[in-house]
Amino acid sequence: MRDAYHVLSHRVPFLYRQHVWHHRVFRRDLTFASADIYCKAQWHNDLPECLVMLLLSFGAWYLCYWQTPTYQWAALAGTAYTTMFLVSCIARGSGSEWAREATDLTHMPGAFTSPPARWFVNRTYHWRHHFDDDDAYFCGTFTLVDKLMGTALALKGKTIAVTGASGTLGRSLLLHLHQAGAKVIALSSQSEPVTLSVGGKTLAVKTVSWQVGQEAELSQLLEKVDILILNHGINVHGERTPDAIAKSYQVNTFSSWRLMEMFLATVRTNEDIATKEVWINTSEAEVSPAVSPLYELSKRTLGDLITLRRLDAPCVIRKLILGPFKSNLNPIGVMNSDRVAKQIIALAKRDVRNIIVTINPLTYILFPLKEFFVSLYFRLFSRSGNLSPSGDRSESAKIKVEIER
Repeated sequence: MRDAYHVLSHRVPFLYRQHVWHHRVFRRDLTFASADIYCKAQWHNDLPECLVMLLLSFGAWYLCYWQTPTYQWAALAGTAYTTMFLVSCIARGSGSEWAREATDLTHMPGAFTSPPARWFVNRTYHWRHHFDDDDAYFCGTFTLVDKLMGTALALKGKTIAVTGASGTLGRSLLLHLHQAGAKVIALSSQSEPVTLSVGGKTLAVKTVSWQVGQEAELSQLLEKVDILILNHGINVHGERTPDAIAKSYQVNTFSSWRLMEMFLATVRTNEDIATKEVWINTSEAEVSPAVSPLYELSKRTLGDLITLRRLDAPCVIRKLILGPFKSNLNPIGVMNSDRVAKQIIALAKRDVRNIIVTINPLTYILFPLKEFFVSLYFRLFSRSGNLSPSGDRSESAKIKVEIER
């Protein structure tokens, strides 16, 4: 009820005139402009919201009273819970500092201690509604409504860099990200600029050429990137020579790892923690045969490393678990890369952290199980690499220096 009312507050002009008080009060560090404006925001926005919630909860109780009287106590408990929102709102509007600190947790200032949460709204998640895109991130406690609406991640205005941009999937991702309002950058091993066909017209994409082993040359660019999509790779098919082994791991595993660590070293501020992300194409080879042993082994190694790194990552890391789409690497693929790209972006907007797009139904069962148990194993038998509470990111900086060396 609360989240639906919040959505309407951004759609209905009359409600928005009251809701805008809530947006006026906070600065980017979540301190408020003045105590007076904060109190007025409670009366103009939070109080009507609580009254609507209370009225609807009474309606639910009344319906249960007549239809299922045995269970009316459950609906009445919901009404009592809703009353707590109203009481705390009145206390905050009356200027109670204690009530503000005890009940307005998503607006507390200070350093963010974790990336946006997946299922529960934390300060990092809600910050994005105020300062990233106020037409997204509507949820107040649980993120379910945003997931259903596709507003759990806003791409409009984001600077997004895609490696493997000259490939089939890379181009499709660039096209659909551009159509979603993102500012796209193509990272390609080819010297020719990447172009897209948009509405029958040719669009030149900002293209940066780089080679595997020269990741350090992209360090300055990554400082300005919001989302990095690691999509490059190589498939030596049936080869198993020492050179093929080295090339497979260098391209599919260690190049992506180095780029990811360089990018994570750019996550320094609250805004970086809230908005920066890495998407990594580890492929379905993490749990299924790829009919190419070295591709499978190198991708599986990358997947396990990412699972380990996720435990202490300063921002969101998404895995792309993709089935056999047709491309230069896999000319016998059966999926259309354009449809795969659309599904990737649609699922990312619903804040899916493990994005699975495949025709193999077993992957939807096997991968979550594999990811859970491997993550649990790493958590139990490895030490935390959490940053200090003061926000010191010197370790990430050291990693960046080592990569550049």
